Amino acid sequence: MPPATSLDVNVVGIARVTRAALPHLRRSSHAAIVNTCSVVASVGVPQRAVYAASKGAVAALTLAMAADHLTDGIRVNAVAPGTADTPWVGRLLDEAPDAVAAATALRARQPMGRLVSAAEVAHAIAYLASPLSSATTGTLLAVDGGMSGVRLG
Repeated sequence: MPPATSLDVNVVGIARVTRAALPHLRRSSHAAIVNTCSVVASVGVPQRAVYAASKGAVAALTLAMAADHLTDGIRVNAVAPGTADTPWVGRLLDEAPDAVAAATALRARQPMGRLVSAAEVAHAIAYLASPLSSATTGTLLAVDGGMSGVRLG
């Protein structure tokens, strides 16, 4: 079997999991779907064309699903993180010719000057999944250190 592509995992995977979960979600009084998008769905980042396209598709899929499932009582949102301090990013930095320069560059492209923490992303997902956000659907929540909306200088 060929290796999975970004589109297989990021888009088709969401569609398949959602399809399997729909019967259960329809029976829930607080049904919510929270997809994982990315700031690169709306902000051009070099060397990320396929990943950006897949996350752009996640953004569009999220909005379409929110419209499709509104009458089912299922809220659909997505979290769009910026560069997050995760083991995957750590491995990329470890493999960089100059890990310190690569880490500095990643932090520099985030207006807050630091990477987003995995906990910050998790808290946003938990909020959107909880009844605390019962009036929220069709939202792409940026947790990106200002990358998508703040310009310095």
